[in-house]
Amino acid sequence: MSTKTNLILDTTIFVAFLIAFEPGLTGIAIHEWLSLAFIATLITHLLFHWKWILTIGGQFFKKLFHESRLNFVVDSLFFIGMTIAMFTGIMISRAVLPLFGIEMPENSPWRSLHSLSTDLTMLMLGLHFALHWKWIANAVNRYMLAPLLSLVRRPSQDIRPGNLAVDK
Repeated sequence: MSTKTNLILDTTIFVAFLIAFEPGLTGIAIHEWLSLAFIATLITHLLFHWKWILTIGGQFFKKLFHESRLNFVVDSLFFIGMTIAMFTGIMISRAVLPLFGIEMPENSPWRSLHSLSTDLTMLMLGLHFALHWKWIANAVNRYMLAPLLSLVRRPSQDIRPGNLAVDK
């Protein structure tokens, strides 16, 4: 997968995660439906990185570069946290499950586990972001900032007197 495609996918996932993370921002119904849609983007992300997962996972206890092992641990904890958050979110659903005629008790232990898992998942997201900061900064600069800056910058030859279309 190209760096540009990966950046677009990762940015979409990141924005969706931040929006879905705070149900007060969107309301419960949108929070729940967006979280369900988020599952598809997370699976897509995992499939795009499947070769890396298998390679690093297979070499985890062998001689492996320290940073790759740390990335693998953080990413695994992030995945576990997201899985728990999504499962418990479904179990406490107040908008999606009732559409299928399923009602869960309000004071279930799922709510506490959901709150804990989302908080820990946000922590893992921060660590994931920090570990990949160099890649993120380079990709954003190359595929977002540089193209935007090229739109506002004029080549120096275009702004010399006699070279502008209005001067001719």
